[in-house]
Amino acid sequence: MQQNQPRSTQTSWVTPIIYAGLLLLGIGIGIFLKGSFSIGFPSSDSNSAMDEIIELVKSKYVEQVNTDSTQTKLADFYLGQLDPHSVYIPPADLLEANEQLQPNYKGIGIEFQQFRDSVFVAYVLPGGPAAKGGLKTGDILLTVDDSVKLSGNKLDGETIKRKIKGPADENLKLVVLRNQQKLTFNLTRASVSVSPIDAAYMVSDTIGYIKIDKFADRTYEAFMQALEPLLKKGMKSLVIDLRGNGGGLLSEAVGIVDELLAGNKLIVYTEGLHAPRVNYYSKREGLFETGDIIILMDETSASASEVLAGALQDWDRAKVVGRRSYGKGLVQQQFRLSNGGALRLTTAKYYTPLGRNIQRPYQNGKLAYEHDFIERMTASSNGNVDTASIGKAYKTPKGNTVYGGGGIIPNQWLPNNALYADSNYAKLYLEGTMNEFVLQYYLKAQNTLNQYQSVQAFVGGYAKQDLTKLLDQYLRSTQQKGLPASMLQNPLLQQQLVAYLARCKWYKQGYYEAINLMDKNLTIALKKS
Repeated sequence: MQQNQPRSTQTSWVTPIIYAGLLLLGIGIGIFLKGSFSIGFPSSDSNSAMDEIIELVKSKYVEQVNTDSTQTKLADFYLGQLDPHSVYIPPADLLEANEQLQPNYKGIGIEFQQFRDSVFVAYVLPGGPAAKGGLKTGDILLTVDDSVKLSGNKLDGETIKRKIKGPADENLKLVVLRNQQKLTFNLTRASVSVSPIDAAYMVSDTIGYIKIDKFADRTYEAFMQALEPLLKKGMKSLVIDLRGNGGGLLSEAVGIVDELLAGNKLIVYTEGLHAPRVNYYSKREGLFETGDIIILMDETSASASEVLAGALQDWDRAKVVGRRSYGKGLVQQQFRLSNGGALRLTTAKYYTPLGRNIQRPYQNGKLAYEHDFIERMTASSNGNVDTASIGKAYKTPKGNTVYGGGGIIPNQWLPNNALYADSNYAKLYLEGTMNEFVLQYYLKAQNTLNQYQSVQAFVGGYAKQDLTKLLDQYLRSTQQKGLPASMLQNPLLQQQLVAYLARCKWYKQGYYEAINLMDKNLTIALKKS
């Protein structure tokens, strides 16, 4: 489910780049019970005090009031007194919020990036309407349906998405700029599939790797489609990457655990004041019940991610590597409202097989809750070891100690990428400058890049390219400040640029294959497994 994203009113602290990515990409969808429920409210002869206040403001207030906005703020304030994850979704936002839990969306199948006042096509999804219609990476989007000007307006990303997306089978006219020439494309929107599995491949002859983006509808099915080929290739050990995975549907996480856990074992249970206890067990014979498992987690791994990791950790089935997870042990249900919006309300808590609820404390208010997350992100990016043992201690069947009340604490702690704590890097990322350079470089170097048939060969070849220096030259050519000396000499920046270039050619699969080849922490984790 979509939870409120952690936000801070502070501007003085250094932004960890993963946290920045969390904000920009809308990660953190929580844990959500499948289905949407209509709710009827009891009638009353008299209005509540809140209803009376709203009506008086509408009829007597000195200035014009946006009633919808006011009601949203009132709902947010009220729900904020309950817990950090109960949220009101206005009617205008509901479709997009629900799409986060779907394996597809209605649109044309492109990813775009904004550089200054221009909107570039950054990737064209194979098989989608845009690909079939002839759109290419690097095209500059000018107008939609002749009436909506995209470039030059400095529109926010959400507005642009809403202009491009729409009902399936609806026509869309796009005017783009390609090589200084205007081109017109008449496309028909369709249902575009987006896999919740970002990458799946063999890290070595015996070790497989699967990156799960979120637990949306059919994530379990996609996981199985990724797992089976790896087993056929001789996989003996499996790395499940849950870094940046904000959660999703409980049922999808349970299905995946069932494939990894032998016997009739408790996976998770949910319980609340008005929600009787519900137990979820492993039932069927799974495809991978005996091989070694490593789970990669970080501070942005939340909810359904924590269910999966917690179950396998409690049963000594997996080794959790990385940093303490987000700490969200609350379950939401969605209730449709008469105005077309929805309420996603916390109705239960979930507990791991040993009885752990991993929810972080939130009794000091939402601001303190958000600051705790930010501080942990900043500390880990600066290389500080999280030694917290929060809440009650539990013993696994093999005698290992695990804790409740503050997220999943890893069996092996690994530091975050130190580059993410660099304010100069955060600025490059947030302003889109780094992505702009990578895209422009990719467009100029496609012939060279196409010579590489694998990500491994590409990384090996581009390890010799001084992309950091080229980025510095690009910044200076666009009348921006060049890179500080510390970044010019930082090999981590070079690695990021290589990985982003790989993404341009091989999409998300390419990015993760590239970055993992250069990830010393992953290498250490695999050696110690």
